[in-house]
Amino acid sequence: MMAVRIACIVAVLAVAALPARAEDRSVLVNCRATVERAAKEPNATSEAELTRCRQVIREWALRDARMIVDEEGKPLR
Repeated sequence: MMAVRIACIVAVLAVAALPARAEDRSVLVNCRATVERAAKEPNATSEAELTRCRQVIREWALRDARMIVDEEGKPLR
């Protein structure tokens, strides 16, 4: 019984930690394409996936706004 409880706690912590990791830029590109496709074809994607993609785009916009250099180390401004 104790082992099952510990396994459940570990599983919950693992799932909670997944969204905390940074997405790579390919996820952003895919999400932008998904949002554009949904604008053209309303039933192309699920609402949950569309909401997740919009959140990814927002997070990247905030992340890029805080950066002073690009991925190659060159100044943005």
